[in-house]
Amino acid sequence: MSQTVLYARVSTADQTSAHQRKQAEAAGFKVDEVVVDDGVSGVSTVLAERPQGRRLFDMLRRGDVLVVRWVDRLGRNYADVTETIREFMRRGVVVRTVINNMVFDGATTDPVQMAVRDALIGFLAATAQAQAEATKEAQRAGIDHAKGREDAYRGRRPSFSREQLEDVQTALSEGVGVSAIAAATGLTRQTVYRIKENPAEAEAALARWTVGAKAA
Repeated sequence: MSQTVLYARVSTADQTSAHQRKQAEAAGFKVDEVVVDDGVSGVSTVLAERPQGRRLFDMLRRGDVLVVRWVDRLGRNYADVTETIREFMRRGVVVRTVINNMVFDGATTDPVQMAVRDALIGFLAATAQAQAEATKEAQRAGIDHAKGREDAYRGRRPSFSREQLEDVQTALSEGVGVSAIAAATGLTRQTVYRIKENPAEAEAALARWTVGAKAA
């Protein structure tokens, strides 16, 4: 009997696997089991080397469905993400995303459809890596600002969490409208617009407050 497994990678304190499961179930997925890697970077640690990531390769069988919020939960390295999805497809596992309900499987044998599928996988993996690199740079800028002076002005506390910011950035990259993003994330349209217009500052603001909280 096939199973549907949700894999959640939680890399920061304000991310939760419960939130990712809630999103999946709201999107119509009937999750049989949740597998979570907590506090693991998707940039420096490939899926097969994560404690629960290794478990996925052991537990998933042909016909099973692997659900992830977005491909960046599998990783933020182009080569790792593309190879991971292809390996699961070779094993007969269907990979599905909560955001935009993407479906990747090895069912098609038509060369044109295969080429389109593989190109899409490559594009999404490249986007995940590019977003990770942009995030790292913005975080570094925020941390440098916060560490510059003990009384460094951090500005107003961000009205969004790390997880909400990632949800907004992912949806924007897929062309989702501001109103739809606001409704899905619980943020105001004005907040989504600010993130859209200046994503680097949004990242830096979170970083400044993270550093400040640790120093407090």
